[in-house]
Amino acid sequence: MDDALVRAGRALRLAVLIALALLFLIPFYLLLRNGLSTERDITSPGWTFFPRELRWDNVHELFADTSVPFARSLLNSALIAVATTLGTLLLASLAGYGLARIPYRHADKVFYGVLGTLLIPAAVTFVPSFVLVSSLGWISTLRGLIVPTLFSAFACFVFRQYFLGFPTELEDAAQVDGLGHWRTYWLIVVPNARPVFAAVGTIVFLGAWNSFLWPLVIGQDQSAWTVQVALSSFTTAQVVRLHELFVAAAVSILPLLVVFLLFQRWIVTGVERSGID
Repeated sequence: MDDALVRAGRALRLAVLIALALLFLIPFYLLLRNGLSTERDITSPGWTFFPRELRWDNVHELFADTSVPFARSLLNSALIAVATTLGTLLLASLAGYGLARIPYRHADKVFYGVLGTLLIPAAVTFVPSFVLVSSLGWISTLRGLIVPTLFSAFACFVFRQYFLGFPTELEDAAQVDGLGHWRTYWLIVVPNARPVFAAVGTIVFLGAWNSFLWPLVIGQDQSAWTVQVALSSFTTAQVVRLHELFVAAAVSILPLLVVFLLFQRWIVTGVERSGID
């Protein structure tokens, strides 16, 4: 009887997990289904599980559309996301390590000041940031899209929490060998902190790739569009190109899926070790 209950419980859990997985996959199915359909199939009142005609030419049409430079937008988003991720990891990890390890009587005050920036709404700093970027002549440039977003108070907090729990014995041994804080950070701390670097890097990459408002305002020329701005251009007051919108959305999420699948294990490990609930 007990074995039967255990098997029934496992079967129930499996059924629930399968149902949740199918629900999770519905948006991806809709993207592929509508992206390979005609406008008529997408807007038809009679729904079909598969489109009447698979339009693989929609992918070619997307990249051949001269009104929306989607390939350039993908490249811009990739450059911005990678640069933002690397810059944030460098600056936030250095700040977090300094606040956690380097003796300084005002370290706590600095840390609380950094945390205090999280309480400031983004709308408050948006206009001053735009004025600063505009005065520097960085409108429609990668510098204007990347530099103002490099530092993250949240990433600094995560790194500090992680480094507070980092074994001090390794750093003590490095100092005995004559290494200073800088070389200890690069040679000892960074190689042993890969989980938190991967976790924070993945989160920052996803945020940079999905960013819309700042690239929309700064990237005023088509040459500086990101993928999110390009997606918005398929829906205007004059025309709505649904098939291109869906296939563009499907293409744009592929890098995110690859990054998430590669680093999902590190995300969980890094968050656990950083002490965040």
